[in-house]
Amino acid sequence: MKTRIGILDYGRGNLRSVAKALEAVGAEALISDSPRALDACKGLLVPGVGAFGDCMASLKRRGMVTFLKKAAKEGRPMLGVCLGEQLFCESSSEFGRHEGLGFFDGKVARFKKGLKVPHMGWNQVRFTADCPLLRGLKTGSEFYFVHSYRVRLRDRSAAAGTTRYGSESFDSVLWKGNLFATQFHPEKSQRAGLRLYKNYWDLVQAA
Repeated sequence: MKTRIGILDYGRGNLRSVAKALEAVGAEALISDSPRALDACKGLLVPGVGAFGDCMASLKRRGMVTFLKKAAKEGRPMLGVCLGEQLFCESSSEFGRHEGLGFFDGKVARFKKGLKVPHMGWNQVRFTADCPLLRGLKTGSEFYFVHSYRVRLRDRSAAAGTTRYGSESFDSVLWKGNLFATQFHPEKSQRAGLRLYKNYWDLVQAA
């Protein structure tokens, strides 16, 4: 197994910008739509842009749902970004009810009426756990968001960071063992985002 990060290509997400950000912190990244090729990587990153149900269907068609669940059980460091965070959860109510990967005990729902969507731009993340993904960063650091749906966990022990948008607070960083997820885009978050990716690369190398 090679010490590199496999970026899942399932037809959704800004893959090249994610790979460039990882390479900027010294990581070796592989973009692939093949579970067999990705299985040779020590770390896995699930990006995503678009609708939850459509993305889950795309993962299933490529045989990636079974592959990701197997990799999670094996203890491989995995990171979900933006829609990737939402896919790691139990379910979403976006355009109907859709089941997710179920790594985290929480649901995805649209922001309340009255809030402008998408929630887009810079916002603070308040850290609520000593998560290794956030080492060297200060609570209240700002990251870049673009999303209309948000995560709320039932298991609060897995919430490593929260963000307030208007009258709502949502879980913007998730962490449970080898599983990590962020609602924001680290690759668009300048220095703070690069530090987070460097922390993830360190975790992959140490795995």
